[in-house]
Amino acid sequence: MFTEPLTITILLFAILLLLLLSGVWIGFSLFGVGVAGMLIYKTNLPPAISIWDKIGGLMATSVWNSLNSWAITALPLFILMGEILFRTSISTRLLNGLVPWFSRIPGRLLHINIVACSLFAAVSGSSAATTATVGKITLDELSRRGYDRSLALGSLAGAGTLGFLIPPSLIMIIYGVLSDTSIGKLFVSGILPGFLLAGLYSTYIVFRAKVNPQIVPDSAESYTLQQKLAALKELVPVLLLVAAVLGGIYLGVTTPTEAAAIGVLGALVLAAVYRNLSWGNFREALLNAVQTTCMICFIIAGAAFLSQVVGVVGVARGLSEYIVSLQVSPYVLLVILGLMYLVLGMILDGISIVVMTLPIVLPMVLAAGFDPIWFGVFLVIMVELSQITPPVGFSLFVIQGISQEPVSAIIKATVPFFMLMILAVILISIWPDIVMFLPDQMSK
Repeated sequence: MFTEPLTITILLFAILLLLLLSGVWIGFSLFGVGVAGMLIYKTNLPPAISIWDKIGGLMATSVWNSLNSWAITALPLFILMGEILFRTSISTRLLNGLVPWFSRIPGRLLHINIVACSLFAAVSGSSAATTATVGKITLDELSRRGYDRSLALGSLAGAGTLGFLIPPSLIMIIYGVLSDTSIGKLFVSGILPGFLLAGLYSTYIVFRAKVNPQIVPDSAESYTLQQKLAALKELVPVLLLVAAVLGGIYLGVTTPTEAAAIGVLGALVLAAVYRNLSWGNFREALLNAVQTTCMICFIIAGAAFLSQVVGVVGVARGLSEYIVSLQVSPYVLLVILGLMYLVLGMILDGISIVVMTLPIVLPMVLAAGFDPIWFGVFLVIMVELSQITPPVGFSLFVIQGISQEPVSAIIKATVPFFMLMILAVILISIWPDIVMFLPDQMSK
């Protein structure tokens, strides 16, 4: 049997890729790889009645432990909150509140995608929901007013991925559960990197507007200070909901699950105030939340089982020892992992990437001396990249569906924002305090 950890890892990934290419569901694929690993390397296991007893016992234990978690209850609640907000007029009000404040900034309303996605990400937690909700409102409006279509598409693709980084983030909840890391600290660790990315996007738009003024229409709408202040009332509900959800977590008053429950309650209150959430829409929101939660939990259970198998057969320990023995620079390891995630992003969605790679990658990262919270943000940004990486970048298909533009044109428009995300990864690697400053403040 194989003994080299690298060989074991390659074989397990090959089996996983074979199952995925065969059309097997991701959850079943993860369980299948775990079973294959146990069968192939059963000689490494302690003696017992039968290998199937070992597999069954390990599967039952890992599935129960991964899903019997109070922290994971935040997942369906945040999903439900996003579904409810998706069906209210909050996105339209968000746009109306922001428009007057960008009339004099170079690039003017092209910044709307960045700011609107940042704000909506802070109340949805979903990249797809953020992209779809903001895109449905802004793309047609920007085109109608004469703004550059390509830059509008690219900024939406880039900013839409902020739903994974700016808390509350579904990916961070999954990472926190699988890595046994504080979800509250993960949430606050994404705030500054999220603002960094949003700032990079807006800076690029300003630069493009200065170099090529034709990307914005000649006539600019003018707003008085009174009109600008009056528009703020449209933003107040969003800002209050963000403060209620994130403020409690940061101050240590609420757990992420309690904050999620407050978020759902706040979303229902907004829906009642706006009077645009019917029973049919509410029922659809509940069903979609249940379906999404079941899908994610099934994947988490499969990833937990695979993680247990990786530990039992010695892959995690062997890989950690192998990396340490190579004496590779930690930053070289990051480059290797970054390239791996870029390749995986071409064929898999973000959640799948996290749950399939984390059981094997995390021990290597910890052995290299990286903080699990910092690596969580690094991983989330790489997952964001996977959302706009062809040919399976999910955000690309969301934008194609709402814009009816060719995918090739969307990919071309997204390239500059893809490169800005790479720059953000480099910046947080050089200055890790960008990620760790707020979590460190929580520990004091």
